[in-house]
Amino acid sequence: MSQNKAHIDQKLVQLKRKHIIALIVALSLLLYGNTLTHQYTQDDAIVIYKNSFVQQGLSGIPDILRTDTFHGFFNEAKEGLVTGGRYRPLSLIMFSIGWELFGENPLIGHFMNILLYTFLCICIFLLLELLLKNNPHSYNLPLLAGIASVLYLAHPLHTEVVANIKGRDEILSMLGSVTSIYFLIKASDQKRNIFLFVAALCFFLGLMAKENAITFLAVAPLSFYFFRDSTLRSSLAWSLPLFGSAAIFLIIRTAVLGFDIGSISNELMNNPYLKIEDGRYIPFSGSEKAASILFVLGKYLQLLIAPIQLTHDYYPRQIGILSLIDWKVILSVLFHLGLLVIAFFGIKKKSIVSYGIFFYFITTSIVSNIVFPIGTNMSERFMFMPSLGFVILLATLIIHSSKYLSPKLIYLFPILIITLYSAKTIARNQVWKDDYTLFTTDVKNSPNSAKVLNAAGGAIQNKYSSLPDSPERNQKLNEAIAFLDRATAIHPNYKNAYLLKGNCQFYLDKFDEAIQSFNLALQVDPNYAEARKNLAVAYRDGGKFEGQQRNNLAKAKEYLYKSFGMNAQDQETVRLLGVVHGVAGEHSKAVEYFTRLTQLLPNNASTYLALSTAYRNAGNSEQADLATKKALEIDPNALKNN
Repeated sequence: MSQNKAHIDQKLVQLKRKHIIALIVALSLLLYGNTLTHQYTQDDAIVIYKNSFVQQGLSGIPDILRTDTFHGFFNEAKEGLVTGGRYRPLSLIMFSIGWELFGENPLIGHFMNILLYTFLCICIFLLLELLLKNNPHSYNLPLLAGIASVLYLAHPLHTEVVANIKGRDEILSMLGSVTSIYFLIKASDQKRNIFLFVAALCFFLGLMAKENAITFLAVAPLSFYFFRDSTLRSSLAWSLPLFGSAAIFLIIRTAVLGFDIGSISNELMNNPYLKIEDGRYIPFSGSEKAASILFVLGKYLQLLIAPIQLTHDYYPRQIGILSLIDWKVILSVLFHLGLLVIAFFGIKKKSIVSYGIFFYFITTSIVSNIVFPIGTNMSERFMFMPSLGFVILLATLIIHSSKYLSPKLIYLFPILIITLYSAKTIARNQVWKDDYTLFTTDVKNSPNSAKVLNAAGGAIQNKYSSLPDSPERNQKLNEAIAFLDRATAIHPNYKNAYLLKGNCQFYLDKFDEAIQSFNLALQVDPNYAEARKNLAVAYRDGGKFEGQQRNNLAKAKEYLYKSFGMNAQDQETVRLLGVVHGVAGEHSKAVEYFTRLTQLLPNNASTYLALSTAYRNAGNSEQADLATKKALEIDPNALKNN
């Protein structure tokens, strides 16, 4: 044993387990404490504050258990908008309990995420410590387990999971998976069958949180093979309790959802492997899809190593249409082939490096779009499980470098990485403050994503549309329109982008343009109720604008009649039709519409006074007097008030 190595071992005797756990707790609070003041963001609406089952509190739990995870938000008519059935009731049950106890309170949600994430990182440390016990390569066991756990804790890619309350499904799934392996190993080491039952229960809960846990059916025997003196057969035997839990989960899932594991959608926001040719969407070629998947795998590695520019959104076309001869694709292929070669060469030696690589590939497989479609190119949260394999690999390389570096550098290197990761994590957390901050920040990092362009436009509209007219308000709404124009350039059938663009134009009194945008939304989907409703309002207010501001009575009537044709019960439209006909000297038509208005508002004195004026202008004093009399019956002060 070298002098450096002996020095490290002596130091590690002083490295107590409780010190590492205390560091994990303190660092977790330091990194994520700034999320406690954050609001709900992103998909929190789907699973919490706009989910009808969660809002019922405890009484909503039976519905959560017997329906798709998104059913409480989308309902039966809309749940097909998101590809693939999802059965992840555990986090929704927790949200329901929180709603029952605390109501709509994001503080509690953020606090629970921090607490669960801290506990997860402690469990990762304990698992790695247990796995490495008696391993011939683990002479520096506490340091390796500690470095890997803290690297995992600090990694900036995890901000999407921890800072976004909806990410609890990822935390719970990982927690159930990690603890299941821990108790399987304990059962093997101590020959206590009770631990097999606990392992099976933990894994079942992990699956009930998110289906990604299923990959640990391969991780479990892998762990026995690499860290215990186990054959492949005995490794599988010790893992059987997890297979039993998976079978029970799949039976329950199938009973609730059927055999839906994700179908291929024809909508670009649910299928990134579509492209436009001759004005219609067609699937990618096989080579284009393969190139895209290979590029994404390389992108994941880049983000794990250097998580510099982060975003929650990688929807089309943030990842462009690629070919197999693209240098980025080729580099990804070479890098992954190199990792596989290293991993397979280390199998016989049961190398920890090999274990980390295999762990990464196994847990990445389910989110790679290779096994089944996941509805998007990639997402940083999908690396929540695989990143454990990465930090195991990184920590092992750091420890192995002790043969060549001085002891001071061995400590300095992980401290430097953890410090950089921590600074990035704290900064990135601020972006998850609310939807406006998230969308308007990430639109700069994902400038080619139709989804985030649409989201940024919508967030700006929500914030500024209700403010008084001002140069800043108008500039922001025009900025939103620019984002939405880019969204529809990428995705010409993006009906929500046309709707939001029309809304912004409406608030800027650009009624002609708003009408055009709403009509484009209806061309995409003739049954788009919100676009139809907003179009009727745009015609109404556009007619009012043309009459009052431009004295264009012909266009005013044209727009008002179109609005009336879409919603004959709208009182303001009927009133304006009476007014415009009166101004145009068409008094009999004015009488017709003001009469209709009194039918819609039979207890409103002002409508009868307007009808009285219309009758009088039409030369019918008798009916005018009767209308005035009716107004005074409703409100004796009607004449004074008008």
